[in-house]
Amino acid sequence: MSACFLCGGCVQAYAQDKRRDYLQCSRCALVQVPEVQRLATDDEKAEYDKHENSAGNLAYRRFLSRMLDPILEALSGRIPEDLIGLDFGSGPEPVLQKMFSEQGIKQNAFDVFYANNPEHMSCGSYDFITATEVVEHLYDPAFELERLWSLLVPGGVLGVMTKRIISAEKFQAWHYKNDPTHVCFFSAATFEYLAKKWEAELNFVSADVVFFRKKL
Repeated sequence: MSACFLCGGCVQAYAQDKRRDYLQCSRCALVQVPEVQRLATDDEKAEYDKHENSAGNLAYRRFLSRMLDPILEALSGRIPEDLIGLDFGSGPEPVLQKMFSEQGIKQNAFDVFYANNPEHMSCGSYDFITATEVVEHLYDPAFELERLWSLLVPGGVLGVMTKRIISAEKFQAWHYKNDPTHVCFFSAATFEYLAKKWEAELNFVSADVVFFRKKL
């Protein structure tokens, strides 16, 4: 068995379907797909190219508001023009960036396929970072999540939106695991592991949104 892609711990069989195996880490509880069963880069991007999420799609804007609204609440009392954020995994069209701009808040965008701006990943002074429906796609979650955490200022907020594992029984019939680009599956225990590691304040905002706040 390979080591966990998030914490390096031991992994063991968790579930299996016709296409893939799913392994769970005994330390951080992350469920992950073995490297040999992941899509090649070109095939992965081809799946993302099928997405049709635009700023004019009201349903998509409502979906993103589940991240935007609690971030605005978490940053209340701050002057919008003084804030700067990062949308990590912004996708073909940076809709969330536009929504923050409508609130007078600047947000940079980074996406390895669609907005590969390395300069946005070297600025260590973000007041907030959003990762909306992206962490489940990470091939190297340890590197990417540590990098995001390092970019936050003290008191800054990392917002993560991803559907969480409820139980092994429900996982087997879970539609979320059937997306071939989904290779990492988080649970409350995984987020608690990260919060302890980072000494962060953890807030389960909703069923699929979680915030980490960096200590002052």
